[in-house]
Amino acid sequence: MAEDLEEDFEEGEGSEDSSDAPKKALPIKKILIIVLPILLLLGAGAGIYFSGLLDKFMGHKGDEHHEEAADAHAPPPPKAVQAAAFMDLPEMLVNLQTTGRKQAFLKLRVALELEAITDQPRVEQMLPRIVDNFQVYLRELRIEDLQGASGMHLLREELLTRVNAAVKPVKVSDVLFKEMLVQ
Repeated sequence: MAEDLEEDFEEGEGSEDSSDAPKKALPIKKILIIVLPILLLLGAGAGIYFSGLLDKFMGHKGDEHHEEAADAHAPPPPKAVQAAAFMDLPEMLVNLQTTGRKQAFLKLRVALELEAITDQPRVEQMLPRIVDNFQVYLRELRIEDLQGASGMHLLREELLTRVNAAVKPVKVSDVLFKEMLVQ
């Protein structure tokens, strides 16, 4: 009798599994049949919209309209592009800070890159102030401050900051080293 109950129990389990499988598979199939075409239609619609084909089907004059809109919102063409102007500064010779009795000197020749050649008279007018700012800064340097690429980069940035402060309305783009000698 216990064996009969076990067989009935096993048959019952098997029949429940077989009846559950079609019930679970049926909703998944329905979902795939309904959702998959909707996703495909949405994807195709987005592709048509973003490719610009929809405008042609709707009768919009896409190319002409876009050209007119681009012309209306485009900034005016720049005036004649002015080339950068370069201005040489006088040679500077300064003594550097040292800890020992031996003196160290820095000989420096630089050129300033101006944004426009029309700025040159203003820079020439302020030349004594520029040289003074450079001299004051360069006298505080040590030999260690000038070593390596990072030292050169720092020197360039400091000189550029000081020259732009001296010629305030005018903008100096860069400070270019022509000669630099440390003795």
